[in-house]
Amino acid sequence: MNTFIVIISIVIIIDLILILLISNYNRFQDYIIRINEADVNIDATLRKRFDLLNKSIGIIKQTTKTEDEVLDIIVKLRSKKLSNFELDRSLYDAINEFHIIKDKYPKLQTCKEFLKIEINLIESESEIVGLRKYYNDIITDYNKLIKSFPSNIIAILKNYKVKEYFDGNNIDNENETVNL
Repeated sequence: MNTFIVIISIVIIIDLILILLISNYNRFQDYIIRINEADVNIDATLRKRFDLLNKSIGIIKQTTKTEDEVLDIIVKLRSKKLSNFELDRSLYDAINEFHIIKDKYPKLQTCKEFLKIEINLIESESEIVGLRKYYNDIITDYNKLIKSFPSNIIAILKNYKVKEYFDGNNIDNENETVNL
């Protein structure tokens, strides 16, 4: 009878450990799916912003009758394969250039197509801010799983690594440090 109780106890302990490991593995899978979903949504919004800026080049040249290269950042980005982080930073610079051009050529402010692009860019900024926050919140929870016990056992076994946040900062801000 004593041996039977020991065997049952061992089986129960093994079952509990397996349930714990399976539960943690499923939590990782949930976060990975949510991270990928957030990444796809960020990508779609950034591509939308890129397309808007790209479309504005023709409108700017046509309306201002300029032969100068406008939004050359966008022209250079056409052939590059960038991560969402890099694209976001480049688009930040391109949108600043877009506003400088808008101020330089008052004629653009009467062009309906140009104003429509400007409104869509403003709306997309709100979208991207929300998507960055959602992404970073998910990354925070995912990174907590990787660093805390017992979920870190699954992270080690599956080679899950800590993921970086989507900072959305201008590249010039990268060298700034935060003093606590």
